[in-house]
Amino acid sequence: MTTCSLVTGSSRGIGAAIAHALAAAGQRVAVHAGRDTDAAERVRQALPGSGHLVVVGDLTDPDTCARLVAEVVAGLGRLDVLVNNAGVFTAQPIAATGYADWQQAWRDTLELNLLAPANLAWLVVEHLLHRPAGPPGGRLISIGSRGAYRGEPTNPAYGASKAGLHAMTQSLAVALAPHGILAAAVAPGFVQTEMAREVLDGPSGDAVRAQSPFGRVATPAEIAAAVRWLATDAPVWISGTVIDANGASYLR
Repeated sequence: MTTCSLVTGSSRGIGAAIAHALAAAGQRVAVHAGRDTDAAERVRQALPGSGHLVVVGDLTDPDTCARLVAEVVAGLGRLDVLVNNAGVFTAQPIAATGYADWQQAWRDTLELNLLAPANLAWLVVEHLLHRPAGPPGGRLISIGSRGAYRGEPTNPAYGASKAGLHAMTQSLAVALAPHGILAAAVAPGFVQTEMAREVLDGPSGDAVRAQSPFGRVATPAEIAAAVRWLATDAPVWISGTVIDANGASYLR
C-alpha cells in the first residue's frame, strides 16, 4: 500500500523540497500552503508520480488543523507521515522591540512553530491509532533548528519554539513507541531559501557562510534528503533523535 504524507508549509523552500523528495520515494503527498493556493498547486504539479493533493489553511487555528487532516485522509485515503515544516522567523531583538510588539511576536511564533505541530501531531496520531487498515505505524517528523541549541539573539522566540519542538518530538517518541510510531526531527542551520535570502545576500552573508567549514549554507534538497530517510528507510530505533543538519557549523 502506498505511503501517504502531509508536509506543512510545502508551497516553497524546504517544504517544497521535502514534498518532492517524498514523492520521488513513491509516496503520495499532500502539499500544504497557509494561503497561496497557486504556489502549492505549482509544487503539486511538479511532483513525480500521481495522486498528490493540495490543502490550504492557517495552522494557527486548531479547527483548521482538524479540517486539513480530515481533507488529507479523505483525499489520499490514509495518512502515514506528518512533516511539521511550516514556521515563521521574525526579527525581535529585545533591546529594540516595544513591549506590545515583543508579546505579539512571541504569540505568533509559538502558535505556528510549536502549538500547530502539537495539534497536528495529536490529530495524526488519532488517525493512526484508530484507522481500520492494519497496525498504526506511522512517522512524525519535525523541522527544528540549530538555533534551539546555538541561540537566536535577534529572535529568541524562534529559538525557544524550536527547542520546544525538539522536546515535544522526543516526548512523543517515548509515548508512541508502544504503537510503533516513530517521532524524530531535523535541525538545520542556515538554508538557501527565500526566508534567509535577506541575510545571505546582505552584508553579513559571507560571515554566515563562513560559520560552516564547507564555506556555504545548505540547499533545501540536502535537508529534504534527511527527512526522506526518516520518512522511509530509517529504522524505528532512530525514534527520538534530532539530526543536526548544519554543515558542522555548530557541534554539540
